[in-house]
Amino acid sequence: MKRRNFIANTALVTIGFTSLLASSCTTKSTETKSEGNDDEVADDFELNEITISELQEKMESGKYSSEQITKLYLDRIEAIDKNGPKLNAIIELNPEALAIAKAMDKERKEGKIRGNLHGIPILIKDNIDTADKMMTTAGSLALVGNIASNDAFIVKKLRDAGAVLLGKTNLSEWANFRSTSSCSGWSSRGGQTKNPYIIDHSPCGSSAGSGVAVAANLCVVAVGTETDGSIVCPASVNGTVGIKPTVGLVSRSGIIPISHTQDTAGPLARNVKDAVILLEAMIGIDATDKVTKESKGKSVENYTQFLKIDGLKGKRIGIEKKKYTNPLLNELLHKAKEIMKQQGATIVEIEYLDKINANGEAENDVLQFEFKYGVNKYLTTSNSKMKSLEDVIAFNKTNEAKAMPTFKQEILEMCQDKAGLDNTKYIQALAKSHNDVKNIIDNVIKDNQLDAISGLTMGPACSIDTIYGDRWGDVFLTAPAAMSGYPHISVPCGKVYELPVGLSFFSGAYQEGAIISLAYGYEQASKSRIKPEFKEAFLD
Repeated sequence: MKRRNFIANTALVTIGFTSLLASSCTTKSTETKSEGNDDEVADDFELNEITISELQEKMESGKYSSEQITKLYLDRIEAIDKNGPKLNAIIELNPEALAIAKAMDKERKEGKIRGNLHGIPILIKDNIDTADKMMTTAGSLALVGNIASNDAFIVKKLRDAGAVLLGKTNLSEWANFRSTSSCSGWSSRGGQTKNPYIIDHSPCGSSAGSGVAVAANLCVVAVGTETDGSIVCPASVNGTVGIKPTVGLVSRSGIIPISHTQDTAGPLARNVKDAVILLEAMIGIDATDKVTKESKGKSVENYTQFLKIDGLKGKRIGIEKKKYTNPLLNELLHKAKEIMKQQGATIVEIEYLDKINANGEAENDVLQFEFKYGVNKYLTTSNSKMKSLEDVIAFNKTNEAKAMPTFKQEILEMCQDKAGLDNTKYIQALAKSHNDVKNIIDNVIKDNQLDAISGLTMGPACSIDTIYGDRWGDVFLTAPAAMSGYPHISVPCGKVYELPVGLSFFSGAYQEGAIISLAYGYEQASKSRIKPEFKEAFLD
């Protein structure tokens, strides 16, 4: 998502939020129509809203093969992503997808079933290495041609689980760490991804393509990555479920980095169960990512055991006492709290966000120091012509018309000016943004005897604006879990201005099971997921 809104600022943006939404989100909408046809397009895709379990049942019964399912999704991408509404969520398709699906069908006929993802087509974000015919570019023209020699660790895990790699998703270029005035979901290689609910609105980012692809039924599940908000924000504004795991639960090796303190990959899905199934397949200790060793004895193999219909019963949920400036958001949160109470939860008012937001500048410093270090390390051993951040900056300047037609690369240049990780400023910033925030959250949970903290993940999507950039309001619940490295899940909560808004749950390190139970209990009680209608918006 737009990092300048919650990193550079040290307090929540509140000025003009109501008037902003009134101008950018209050719309009169029409259904998307096919070219030359005045009739509304009926979205009757036969795999609409299908789940992993349902796909497995259909393959087991013989109604569908993995090859047929893969072909259906490829046709769907052609019809909806490349034509029709032109969502632009997919940056590259895997030419080997059908061959992989055929291989999984052959194994099934031979009686070999690898697990829940056997034969299931998935999409992954274009900052994750795949040792195949697809590139890994982080959406940057500078990295075009970079085909990895090795799969990222999580890609190996997914292949071993029998997943069919359908393709790669577009993203906010460099995971939205290029400019202070960037537009979420835009990359110089992939163009602008669009929100499937109202297509001139933002998909959020940086995992924009993954969030949109799942929401629009271009796949059943997708993989995103997050440093601060890049999974849970696309989940929130696209009406899907996103899980940002504890940093250390999922390997980052083979993923173009921003911050080794905060980066993690995670799943996006249309429901909690599917997100959990994908998460299970990604988990594992990786010798090349030492932080994953910290998960030993703290993770479990079966997270589906936490999918409890009564997951909210008897739980204490903390929610920030401060109200939003937009009354519609307050109303939405009130409804969510009432549902949680009806399911047996106790809501506890707490005050903690101002303390966390005060560390935003320190977080910004940490990310800039670590980005320079991590990107240089990645590029040095990659197959890209770019071998350093300095090379990327120079390429963008030389190719400014295509690489930077509107917003530029101020963040890349600020990172390049940073010193090494032994610098005193970095060490002090890390202690403030990471350790202090962990202490704040731990103390709030302990003092109030909480099982988790909740609240609206984000406000509704702003309009797409590639010139002036994103314009988000005063609702951000991404920073606490991001800065601390703690797990965070966002589930559909309802709509404001015909745009989805998510509800968050987060807690302490390796408490994925606890927040999955809460999220599943809320999801089953609220049933707030609504299929997108691909509306076109016009200002009144």
